[in-house]
Amino acid sequence: MSSQKPKVAFICVHNSCRSQIAEALGKHLAGHVFESYSAGTEMKAQINQDALRLMKEIYAIDMEESQRPKLLTEIPKVDIVIKMGCNVTCPFLPSQYEEDWGLDDPSGKSDDEFRIIIKKVEENIKILAKKITNKTIAAQ
Repeated sequence: MSSQKPKVAFICVHNSCRSQIAEALGKHLAGHVFESYSAGTEMKAQINQDALRLMKEIYAIDMEESQRPKLLTEIPKVDIVIKMGCNVTCPFLPSQYEEDWGLDDPSGKSDDEFRIIIKKVEENIKILAKKITNKTIAAQ
């Protein structure tokens, strides 16, 4: 019997930009290693339009097809929580493991700023997948 993939929640306050990018890249780059979810404590009406445009441009991922802003209560129980770097009181979700990626919010900034954050998220997703694969993170 194979064990289930761990569930990872990428969280920040609004769930409209960094956490959405992380959910999309988690599915795209590490879907074979873990399940990706994103959520926040407050909800924006839509995913950040610059994030949508750049994710389509860089990875050909249309985040609107499979994602929308969600509250923490709308996602399943997770094994791993990744905080994006809220610089305020970050949301709390119970989990077996937690990391804070400390990423600046690129909302309202230039495409270059967005690209830097997207690249950091990509690198962090790959590192996280490696940690899970190598079992350096204790998640069921």
